[in-house]
Formats: sequence, C-alpha cells, structure tokens
Amino acid sequence: MHPGSTFAILPPSAIFFGWLLPALFAAQPAPQKVLGYSDFGLEAKLEEKFLAVPDPKRAGEELKVLTSAPHLAATPEDHETAEYVAREFRAAGLETEIVPYRVLLDWPKVVHVEAYDPSGHLLMSGPEREHVDGDPYQDDPRVVMPFNSSSASGDVTGDVVYANYGRLEDFNELVAQHIDLHGKIVICRYGANFRGVKVYLAEQRGAAGVLIYSDPQDDGYYKGDPWPMGPWRPDTGVQRGSVQYLFKYPGDPETPGVASTLDLPDSARIKNFAGPQGSQPDIISIPLSYHDAAPILQALKGPSVPQGWEGALPFRYHMGPGGVKAHLISQQDYQRRIIWDVVGKVEGAEDPGSWVIVGNHRDAWVYGAVDPNSGTAAMLEAVHGIGALLKQGWRPKRTLVFCSWDAEEEGLIGSTEWVEQQGAALDHAVAYFNIDVGVSGPNFAASAVPSLKEFIRSVTRSVPSPVLGTVFEDWRSNRSYQNEHRGSNAPPMEGEETHVSDLGSGSDFTPFLQHAGVPSTDITSGGPYGVYHSTFDDFAWFTENADPQFQYLQEMARVLGLEALRMADADVLPYDYVAYAREVSAYIEAARSRADDTNLGSLDFAPAQAAAARFAAAAQRAYALQSAPPANPAQLNLALRQVEAAMLSDAGLPNRPWYRHTIYAPGEYTGYAAVVIPGVNEAIDARNAPLAAQQLGVLARVLERAATVLDAAH
Repeated sequence: MHPGSTFAILPPSAIFFGWLLPALFAAQPAPQKVLGYSDFGLEAKLEEKFLAVPDPKRAGEELKVLTSAPHLAATPEDHETAEYVAREFRAAGLETEIVPYRVLLDWPKVVHVEAYDPSGHLLMSGPEREHVDGDPYQDDPRVVMPFNSSSASGDVTGDVVYANYGRLEDFNELVAQHIDLHGKIVICRYGANFRGVKVYLAEQRGAAGVLIYSDPQDDGYYKGDPWPMGPWRPDTGVQRGSVQYLFKYPGDPETPGVASTLDLPDSARIKNFAGPQGSQPDIISIPLSYHDAAPILQALKGPSVPQGWEGALPFRYHMGPGGVKAHLISQQDYQRRIIWDVVGKVEGAEDPGSWVIVGNHRDAWVYGAVDPNSGTAAMLEAVHGIGALLKQGWRPKRTLVFCSWDAEEEGLIGSTEWVEQQGAALDHAVAYFNIDVGVSGPNFAASAVPSLKEFIRSVTRSVPSPVLGTVFEDWRSNRSYQNEHRGSNAPPMEGEETHVSDLGSGSDFTPFLQHAGVPSTDITSGGPYGVYHSTFDDFAWFTENADPQFQYLQEMARVLGLEALRMADADVLPYDYVAYAREVSAYIEAARSRADDTNLGSLDFAPAQAAAARFAAAAQRAYALQSAPPANPAQLNLALRQVEAAMLSDAGLPNRPWYRHTIYAPGEYTGYAAVVIPGVNEAIDARNAPLAAQQLGVLARVLERAATVLDAAH
C-alpha cells in the first residue's frame, strides 16, 4: 500500500549478469551465535538449503500470472488469483483453505468533476482516462475508473480552496488566512499523510467535497522521466485509494471488532459506520491526475501560497477561494460483497499452538505489479522453499501459517476480519511477518516492533545481495535511503547500523500488532515508483523499471522465508526486550520534553519513567536467560510472548478503542506514520493535560505489567 521514493543505480554488470547472480552470490556464512539458538549449526544448514530454492525466473512467471488482469477485490478476476495462490500453496505441501468473508465494499458507478471560471467557462471535465503512448495493458475494459473507495455519494458544487498536502498544519494555515471551508471544495495533493486524513480534516471543517491530485513535484516529471520513458507518474496517471478512516478502525466498516463471516446476522452489523464514530466519510472524495488538476489550480485566485505549498506545475499556486467553482458527482455502489483470503498451514512438530504467520495482500486497484503482487510472488517463492524442506522430511517446531489477504486496499479488510475471527488463537502467535509493496527497486528497508529490529538485521546478514555481499551490507551502505524512511515521531536511536522504522498503518500488520498484540515486521525493497495505485503499475512497468531480472523478488523471498524459518525453529523466541525498553524510555523522555515546550510541564512523568526503568531491568535479566537457554525453555517462551500483549489496553486509545496498543498506533492526523506512545503524545498535541495525565497512568501500568511478565520467566 505504500509507495517508495528513492533509488540506487545498479552497476551494468549487475544487470548483465542478472540471471547468473543466484549462482555467483552464495549465501554468506551464517553467524555462529544467533539469539534464540543454543546451537545454530543445524539451523544454518537448513537455511542454506532453503536459500537455494527461491528462483528469480519462476518469481517473474508468478508475477506475470498474478498481473495478467485487473483484479479489484471481490471481482471474478480476484477470485481467480485466490485459486492460483491456493494451488501454489497446496503444491508446496501446505494444508490450504480459501476463507470467504462478506464485507461492505463500494464500486464506482459515476465519478465526474467539472470546473468553471466565474464567467461560466468550462475549465476541465474529467477524470480523463489514464493513457500514455505504448503501455500494453492500459486499454483493458476491466480497468476500474479512478475513484476513492469509501467516498460518500452525492452531487455538490462549491468554490475551490487549495490545501497543499491536506495536513493538520495546512488546514490550520487556512484558518490563519481567514479562509472558511464550509461548503467549499478542497483540492489537495497526495503525500505527507494518508489520503483518508485529508478527507477527515476537510470534513471536520465543513467542506462539501475533496479533490486529491498527484503533483509532479512528488512523483511526476519533477522527479525524472515519466512512464513510459521512465518510472515516474505520467500526466494522466491517477492514484486510486481508500479514504476510509483507518485511524479509527480498519476492516469491514459495519463490523468493528467482529469477523464478517458469511453467516454473520445483519443484527450484528452496525448502522452508524459513517459520521463521528464510524470509519467512513460523509463527504465526496475524488482523485485526479495532474493533467486534470492543473486547469483548476492555474485559475485559482486568492492569496498566493506560503513557502512549501508550491508544487511543480508551471504557474504560481494560489489558495483561493475565487476563480474556480467545481461540480462533483459521486455515485458509489455500496454492497456486501464476498472476498477471499487464502490460508496455508504447516503444523508444528513440537509446539503446534504457537503460530508464525506470514502475510501479503493479493488484491489490487488495477494490475498491482508492485503493490502488492511483487510481495505475493516473493511469498510464493518463500513457500516453495518451505515446501522443498518439507519434502526432505523437515517439520518446523512451531506452526507456520502463510496468508494471502484480500481487500487490503479498501481498508485492510481481509486481514482484519481474519484476526477478529481468530480471537484467542492469536494469543499464542509468536510473530506476524508482512510484505506488501515487495519490490519497486533495489533498496531494502524494514519496519518492526523494537523487539524484532535486531532479528531482522540478523536475518539479512544471512541472505546474499545481488550487488553487495549480504542484504545487510547493501542495506547498511544506503544511509540516504534509510534517512528518508524513518516514518514516525520517535526520536532517532543512537548507534543504529541500519535503521528499522516503526509500524504505523497502511498494511496488514495493523490488526496483528495494534489490535491483537502480535509482534510484527514489514519488509520492502524500494525505488523510484511513480505509478502507485494507477493502471500503469503493471508487468510492463515492473520489468522496465523495478526489477528486470526479478533478482530482488528472489532476495525478498529469501528474507521473508528466513524470518519465518528462524522464528519457527528457535529454541527460545528471539525477542530483544532490552532494545524495546531503551526505545520506550526514549519515547517517554521526548514526550516529557514536548510537554515542557507546550506549557504542560506540570504533568508527572515520574511513574511512567520508573515503570520503564523496571521494564528495562527485567528485560536485561530475560536477555541473559535467552543468551544461555535452559534445557526446557517453555516457561521462558511463554513469558517472552506475553510481553507484547501486555502492551495492550483493554479500553483502547481515546476515541478509537479498536486500537489497543499503547506504544504504537497510526496517528489520527498521519494515518500511515506511527505515533509512539500515542495516548500520551496525542493528548499533549491537543493541549489536553487531564487526558495526557490519564494516559501516562495507562502507560505506567502496561509497562509495570510487562516487567512483571518478564520476571515470571525466572
């Protein structure tokens, strides 16, 4: 669901010898001491066998099959991809089922925008059909028109106001300029926050509708050559996407906290899924290309935009209102439709109740070559590697569960409904490993809970890179890319060899971590990716720009598969709670400093700081046990797994109880990016001292509980 933004140049030899790379770059010697293993020797040999299986050519063939047709969630073509993935799972030896859900989805019937100047002269009428010269996939009649799912239906007309990226600070600037948004049409550009947040803020301020366009400064010609000459967005390219209020709750909007199974009665579905308590907007939202947005923006009057608001279109931007009136028509066909998750299992030989879950979504707005099916192809290659080990007689200690999610694009629906259905079974899930945008270029990046950040680094030290030793070495060498992908309000950690980001939202780890408390990671390989959520994210673009030899699909399959393999077979669960405690302590100190800066210095941080210190001491003691595992580590593993769940609050976050994690959540005004200790920080942002004090108390209690859980390991 997330686009990448930067890239590294591959040497010509790396491209020329692409098909030979798997042979040329043998796996590096595995480290002799790996957290969680009393003797890593046998595991190292097993991993060497696994690494030999993922194949770039086969991954490319899988990607071509998956992207042969547009496959929007709940369409017949989407069901065909479910059947294809299920066949691949079964061929590898996984016990596989297709799990259906009935969920509320909207498909567009009419999406139309017209803009006029004060004399009534038509400035534009659209959206224009996406097209370039020479794309072989763009004319398929099954390509869905550009639309924002979760948009309201309606017919509205109003003066246009430009709101930059539609961030909280942008809307506050409009207030400072005395620009009233009641009844207005807001036009803002994609980027900087989740598109649903833009609509949420506009709705709060009385706007009648929102137009969201892709500015060439952010992913078009300002960055480089547009497709088909290069990887960036052409002038007619449109970013589709959901504007569901994911920061309130993801999943089926009618069933927060309840699985939308086929037999769920109507009485169990809520009616107020739009409005203040629901996850759906009450206003219209329509996406535009910069071809269609340019006439509107060029004709706008009013104040000239402040510094930082100017995009790359060849004229001066103005804020409005004045100069342009827009007419928006949105007719959305909302129905309960069937979606299909695919779930394949390998039962554990020693601890079958403990699950190691790997997931990727399969549905796409159109073809989805990068988002998400590069991740699907990588997951299938990881499954082939697991299948090869099964054929040699190996069984994992813990149960492996591979999941192909549906309807992620509309609101993380397939994964959320599955998590809500599993309930208590996930209390024993030891990890969830996500991949979404698998490959858009050569730059490895990762996000994780702190306890798994070093685990990811360890895995990448064992996987060969197509260009530089191991994935870890290549990752470490690319500091500029890491610095651009920090993605949360957390303070930087000193001494990081490679930066692992924090988990916000925007992909399927959300229900696992932030609702069920399952330790999670997310991996990607990024690059210049200007066709996000457009029809041009197709196999032709992928083979021209992202991964011509499919060698990064192979790399990601190896990393993803080793994550699963190593976690499934570890003697002791390899969580690093010393790192977790260090980060939480830094979050608390940063929040204390912010409270002082915002004149909330009377807040008492001492109990939370003391609880964090106790958690840190317990983590040190637990780490010593992990480093020299006992003969029977069952009690230790039980305690280690319960720590992440201890971070949950039964009451959830203020005004959004579905989100129960007290350390990480998507920000109410960011949507994608993580807000750390969100209850505390968002109360400080709101200058709400009583709420901040109450949330500090919650934080202190969960950290005390986590310390008590860790001490039980002794």
